[in-house]
Amino acid sequence: MAAQIGQPAAAIRAHEEVFSYWSSLRGGAPAPARGSLDPRDMTRHLPAVSLTEVLPGAAIDYRFRLAGTALYSVYGREITGRRLGEVYNSAAADYWRDELGRIVRDRRPGVGIHNMAWRGASHLSLVWIRLPLSTQGGDVDMILGYDAVIGMGPIASGIRAV
Repeated sequence: MAAQIGQPAAAIRAHEEVFSYWSSLRGGAPAPARGSLDPRDMTRHLPAVSLTEVLPGAAIDYRFRLAGTALYSVYGREITGRRLGEVYNSAAADYWRDELGRIVRDRRPGVGIHNMAWRGASHLSLVWIRLPLSTQGGDVDMILGYDAVIGMGPIASGIRAV
């Protein structure tokens, strides 16, 4: 599996940087507006960034609106435009629905570690952060994500510490 495998400390620093940028855009609101994000302010992190759209309805679903180029090696294919159930097996999709649902409901960030056994790589983990965004300043309708793969394996380019 080709992936950017990094050190846990570098992944944590990158998460802190993305969180700090997101937090600087809030202006006291629970979630900044999607339009306030400027990709030029996150250039170094863009390959591992995703934007996940909240699809309203009786059963809320999620679609990857954008997925950085480094995520291709995590998922083994392009995931932009795909729903959770098209990317993950049912157990992993349920995990993400629960996590994303909590972020939408609470309008608060989420962070965690997800083992990549679903991808046949149980020796690797995805360290993730998800940050709520709101188009109209109210309900969360988009989620900014940043993923880092950590675990055993050769160290390759990807997330780099400052």
